[in-house]
Amino acid sequence: MTSLLRTQAFVNGQWISTDQHFNVYNPATSAVVATVTQADSALTLAAIAAAEQALGPWQQLLPKQRAELLRQWQHLILAHQHELAALMTAEQGKPLAEALGEIEYGASYFDWFTGEAERSYGTLLAQGQEGQKSWYQAQGIGVCAAITPWNFPHAMIARKVAPALAAGCTIVIKPAEATPLSALALAQLAQDAGIPAGVVNILPTADPALVGDILTTHPSVKKLTFTGSTKVGKQLMAQCASTLKKVSMELGGNAPFIVFDDADLELAVQALMQCKFRNAGQTCVSANRVFVDASVQPQFIALLKTELSKLNVGSGLDPSVDYGPLINQAAIDKVSTLVRDAVQQGATLLMGGHSLAEQGPLFYAPTLLTGVMASMRIAQEEIFGPVIAVQSFQDEAEAIQIANAVPVGLAGYFCTENYRRIERVSQQLECGMLGINTGAISHAYNAFGGVKESGIGREGSPLGLAEYQEIKNITIGDLA
Repeated sequence: MTSLLRTQAFVNGQWISTDQHFNVYNPATSAVVATVTQADSALTLAAIAAAEQALGPWQQLLPKQRAELLRQWQHLILAHQHELAALMTAEQGKPLAEALGEIEYGASYFDWFTGEAERSYGTLLAQGQEGQKSWYQAQGIGVCAAITPWNFPHAMIARKVAPALAAGCTIVIKPAEATPLSALALAQLAQDAGIPAGVVNILPTADPALVGDILTTHPSVKKLTFTGSTKVGKQLMAQCASTLKKVSMELGGNAPFIVFDDADLELAVQALMQCKFRNAGQTCVSANRVFVDASVQPQFIALLKTELSKLNVGSGLDPSVDYGPLINQAAIDKVSTLVRDAVQQGATLLMGGHSLAEQGPLFYAPTLLTGVMASMRIAQEEIFGPVIAVQSFQDEAEAIQIANAVPVGLAGYFCTENYRRIERVSQQLECGMLGINTGAISHAYNAFGGVKESGIGREGSPLGLAEYQEIKNITIGDLA
C-alpha cells in the first residue's frame, strides 16, 4: 500500500487518534482497505480552534506567498499522482485511468487559484462627497468548513480547498465516510508542502451528523461549502441559518441530454457515452434523462447499442475496464428499483437491467431503456448509475418543456448542427452549465454550479475565489 496511507485525523498539523474507528471498504472486493480514526465532538471543536488560531498568520501572508505554498502542494500532488490514484481506486472503485485523470483534474484547481490568489482586486469608487474617498476590497471570510462527497474524493476537496486558501481562509474538511483516505493523503502532502499547522484540518468520521452539526452551528465557522444531495443540502442550510453563515452548495442534478433531428448522431452517441459512464454514472452532471427526436431515435438507438456492447465492467485495477462497481449496496438497490419501476410502467428494457454477480455484488450492467415517460421515477430521480433512460419528443418546444420540468438544474446537454437552435435552446434550458455537442464540461476555468434546487454559488472560474471572500467598503474623510 502507498506511503500516503494515513488513518488518523489531521488537526493542527498533528495526526490524532480517538477511541473510535471505522472501516473503509473496497467496493470491488468488499475487503477492508483500512481502519480509520473516527472524529468525535471534542476533535471537531479542536479542529475549529486550530483553524481559528491559524487564520491571522495565514491572512497576513502576501497573496504571492500563499500562492507559492499552494503551487508546492500542487507539485507534490502531481509527483504522487499514481499513488493517489491507486488509493482512490482502492476506496472508491473507479478505474485506475479515471482516478489518474481525477488527480490531474484536482491539481488543475491549485494551478488556477494560485493565479487567482494574486488577482483579487478592489475598486476605487466615484467620489460621493467633497473631501472623501471610498473603495472596497475583498477579504478572506475566515474559517471555512467543507463537507465533500465520495464520488470524487480528491477533486471535490481540491475544488474547495484551493480557493479557500488562496483567499486567505483556513479550513476544516469532513470527507465522505466511504472515502476518507484520499483526503488524508492530501493532508500529508499539504504538510510536506509547508502549509502551516491549522490551515488545513481533516476530520474522518462514520457519524457525519455529529461533525456536521458542529460545523454548521459553530459561530467561529463563517462559511460552509458542501457537495452532495439536495435533501442534505437543505438540511445543512437550515442549520447554517442559526449563525447566518455564507454557504455554497453544489447539489443534486437531473441532467437532460437532448438529441435533435439535425444532430450528428455519431457525435451525439460519443458525447452521451462520455458523460454517462464516467465513474459508473455516479456523477452529479451525468446525463440522467435522454431525450431523442422521434424521427432519428431508431438510428440513434442502433448506434448506442453498438457502443454499449463494447463496455467492459470490472475491477478498476484492470486497464481494460471502462467502469467499476457502484459505491455500496444502497446504490445497487436504488438503480435496480428505478429500472424495475420503469419496466413495470411500460418502458422497454433493451440491454442490461441486472447486476453482474460474477464480478461482485456491487457491479451493474450497462443498461438501456426506451419508452420512458416523464411520470416514471427514473425520469424524476437522479439515477446515479450506468443506466440510459430514453424518452422521445416531437419538436424543440416539447424537448425544452420536459427538460425544464424538474425542480433541479445543474447540468444540461444537447446536440445539434443548427447554430440558431444553439442560441435559442441555450437561453431557454434551466441549468447552470450546458454542454453543446460535448459531454465534457468540467474544467477549472469553468463556473461549476447549478440553478433552482441544484445549489448556490459557483466553483472554479474567476467566480470561485469570491465564494470565500466578503467585501469591505472603506471611506476616508477630511481630505479637502
